[in-house]
Amino acid sequence: MSYTLAVLGGSGLYEMEGLTGVTELAIDTPYGKPSDVIVKGTLANGTTMLFLPRHGRGHRVPPHQINYRANVAAMKIAGATHLVSVSAVGSMKEAIVPGHLVVPDQFIDLTKKRVSTFFDDGVAGHVPFADPVCKLLGAALGSAAEGAGATVHRGGTYICMEGPQFSTRAESLLYRTWGVSVIGMTAMPEAKLAREAELPYATLALATDYDCWHDSHDDVTVEAVVAIIKKNVGLAKKTLAVLAGDLPDPTKSAAHRAARGAIMTAKDAMPGDAKSRLGWLLGGDLG
Repeated sequence: MSYTLAVLGGSGLYEMEGLTGVTELAIDTPYGKPSDVIVKGTLANGTTMLFLPRHGRGHRVPPHQINYRANVAAMKIAGATHLVSVSAVGSMKEAIVPGHLVVPDQFIDLTKKRVSTFFDDGVAGHVPFADPVCKLLGAALGSAAEGAGATVHRGGTYICMEGPQFSTRAESLLYRTWGVSVIGMTAMPEAKLAREAELPYATLALATDYDCWHDSHDDVTVEAVVAIIKKNVGLAKKTLAVLAGDLPDPTKSAAHRAARGAIMTAKDAMPGDAKSRLGWLLGGDLG
């Protein structure tokens, strides 16, 4: 069976080498336009890849203004069967050294202003979300990163803040007491929307620095962080190429048909535009 791996790229990850038959897809969604056009191509093993820079090319969209709903919906409309998020993060643990990669399995959502569901405006749905990362895809992603030569930490909690400012020292020290592994600004509501979109989801978190809890934080230079980002991006690209050849069966994921069992609203009580608004996801299931 052929699969389509969709990748939401973060800081420094704007393209994937090794793609053939490359085309650009300008997709509009019921939620507006995504951050950029989607680049579609085929890898050497025959897997289709979709790539979208979540900040837009040139990093012009700050994290609190990303149209997360449009990004995830556009990937689904383009044919995605799996969704991997790649993002730069700060390390919250001494053992996660800048340059290491993390495949978290839990999230804490501290975002404040972002729309985090497709189910609104007269359609109520509640998807299960206890385990937000697809276990099969997360395991395959961890193995792929190890195969690419990265130092990988499997599992752990990603705490997602609103941004665009970084944490205060007091906040950083508080989060440390919660036992989180990394801190970033983009995994939420991506993970929530991926579950509603019935896409197996996993995050590849690229540790670029220690957050401000660490004594050496003030010693970190912009040049050093940029150097680590470049190294991490190279590892991320290798990881994705390896992963593309070993994607798990999406029908075995907790995301499979998650939205179809989530809707509480009676069909005759739904607003008239529900079919056009959610047809990309639920199709004929809306009646």
